Amino acid sequence: MIDKLTRKSRADGEQSRERLLLAAMKLFGEQGFSSTSTREIALAAGANVSAISYYFGDKAGLYKAALTDFLPPPQKNIEMFDQPGFTLRQSLEGYYAQLLGPMLEGDDAELALRLWLREVLEPRGVWAEELNTGIRAEHMAFAAVLARHLGGPVDDDIHRLVHACAAFGVHLMIGGDVIKALTPQLLSGPEALRDWIPRLADFAEAIVLAEQQKRQKGAV
Repeated sequence: MIDKLTRKSRADGEQSRERLLLAAMKLFGEQGFSSTSTREIALAAGANVSAISYYFGDKAGLYKAALTDFLPPPQKNIEMFDQPGFTLRQSLEGYYAQLLGPMLEGDDAELALRLWLREVLEPRGVWAEELNTGIRAEHMAFAAVLARHLGGPVDDDIHRLVHACAAFGVHLMIGGDVIKALTPQLLSGPEALRDWIPRLADFAEAIVLAEQQKRQKGAV
């Protein structure tokens, strides 16, 4: 009986924590950190304001959790495109699958994206921390993958290539409103989003092979 009560209490606690995170994502994204109170968030989540202290420590802790709790660990993302024996094509499809993966979460993904854009415009240090840890690790891992396929070291042109490949996917993330306004069918649902992955891999493969040809000509 005690075990059942413990499991129920834990499940209720997890649901309360998730409701607080979702409410925080929405309100922080709409109003910013300074203009959003913990009381507002607790009210929107249907929770007691003291639950914020219990789960997150304080308002800043809740803000950071709202930004980062739904992010996969960098190594998990890296494993999707960096595996022994992967062809270039497999690496590229894995890269875009992990890059666009969060967008498949539907409304939660849109809330998270709006909050991240708010953090970039009104930084509180979380973006800088993520940039210097997760994003840097994934960039360097993808650079090493491309360098391996091109048969050379990681140089400035490899870094440019990584940024160019990333830009294809980032446009879907931050330019979604433009895509939906001009060509709504291209982002009409999860299947439409998944259709982008092999096509982005096509485009990226073309520029990687163009870089390979340029290097071969230079070597000659």
